[in-house]
Amino acid sequence: MKILVINAGSSSLKYQLIDMTNESVMAKGLCERIGIDGHLKHTPVVGGKPVFDEDINLPTHAEAIAAVIDKLTSAEYGVVASMSEINAVGHRVVHGGESFASSVLINTEVMAAIEDCVPFAPLHNPANITGINACIEVMGKDVPQVAVFDTAFHQTMPAKAFTYAIPYEYYETDKIRRYGFHGTSHRYVSTRAAEMLGKPIEELKMISCHMGNGSSICAIDGGKSVDTSMGFTPLVGLPMGTRCGQMDMGAVQFIMNKYNLSIDEMLNILNKKSGVLGVSGVSSDFRDLDNASEDGNERAGLALDIFNYWVAKTVGGYAAAMNGVDAIIFTAGIGENSASTRADIAAYFTYLGTELDAEANKKRGSDNVISTADSKVKMLVIPTNEELVIARDTLEIISK
Repeated sequence: MKILVINAGSSSLKYQLIDMTNESVMAKGLCERIGIDGHLKHTPVVGGKPVFDEDINLPTHAEAIAAVIDKLTSAEYGVVASMSEINAVGHRVVHGGESFASSVLINTEVMAAIEDCVPFAPLHNPANITGINACIEVMGKDVPQVAVFDTAFHQTMPAKAFTYAIPYEYYETDKIRRYGFHGTSHRYVSTRAAEMLGKPIEELKMISCHMGNGSSICAIDGGKSVDTSMGFTPLVGLPMGTRCGQMDMGAVQFIMNKYNLSIDEMLNILNKKSGVLGVSGVSSDFRDLDNASEDGNERAGLALDIFNYWVAKTVGGYAAAMNGVDAIIFTAGIGENSASTRADIAAYFTYLGTELDAEANKKRGSDNVISTADSKVKMLVIPTNEELVIARDTLEIISK
């Protein structure tokens, strides 16, 4: 059984072809600058075939999907003999609203529901819809297509966690509430953490720290999300690469009035010019901030301190919300690769009885327990694998 995993953006399309007999990646790639000119990098993982990395004409996502299929099946770059070997396609869909608490086989009704969620994720859901339609156009209606939602994992949050303290009719009429994101990542690492700890996930209280250019934290009790730091949109919660995170709306109004900014201009500032970039004035890349801080740039150091502080404070709040925690997981670009960031954050957790294993914390690129054997709360680094979750869900659904 071979599953093609698609993650479509407005002008890009990432993919992996996964052989589900052993969950191995057969090929992966990225189509970029769709609708502009086009570039495809296709990397066969099996078979010893060469990498294709060239500019090609990609006027629409349909041409991008066709190019992907062509490379997957070509004699020179391919890993399968024909498209008939691809049994199904799993699509990452950012927002499923309250309609979807799990992954689903795509049909007309599902597409309509995803369309209904476009106002909640106007930058993401249209691109996801485009990717689905492109696959159907190129591969035909007989190839099953499955939607896997970033928001679905968080549909187990209780009302006290997802309800905003605003007039209740905004929830009843407009579904204004906390939805949360990165759910596929949080689900994968929490499941893997339970395996590493050798305990049923139903018996564990875990906090997953997905730390990258976009960052969120999730409280997971018995395998279910009970709270998460992102909200109605990905803007709130932790300060991120370019997003502000938690912000007083009164201060937003003050800035808008003083500088005569429209709401769109203000949101552009909060989404694209804030976070650690805004504080540091250097970069949204934490590696650049580390280097600048070491060179004596105080604002870069402050940006890092703010991020670490908010992670630690949010983890502490979730430990209280669950009345305890068994494991803290670090994942995503920063969580997986920055030993210094993990060490600085872990320094806040001594009240929980954590002890960092400094040598284990230096390792990169693999699942790893970074706490000592006698640490009361375990700390783990787990590289996330959202594509594998999408493939697994797709296989489970089409097998039914």
